[in-house]
Amino acid sequence: MAKRYVNKTGKDRDGDITKLCNAGQSWSPRFKADAIRDIENGDHQYYVSWTDGQETPITVVNGPSGKYLRTRRDGSTKNNLDDLLDC
Repeated sequence: MAKRYVNKTGKDRDGDITKLCNAGQSWSPRFKADAIRDIENGDHQYYVSWTDGQETPITVVNGPSGKYLRTRRDGSTKNNLDDLLDC
């Protein structure tokens, strides 16, 4: 299982995450449905890497309107997918 580091996200008009990105990586961009499948099948893990070396895993959440991607709620905005730059 390969670790993939995300530093940007694509969002739709409602702000929902549509893709994960890291420029220069062969897998980027990875669309939401593909990333969800990667995580659920154990093929790849996705992380947001902090400047101090910490990493926050991206997880799949089953919401009322379907599955979506999210980082753990930890009180920091520097690892929230919504707060990453657009790709």
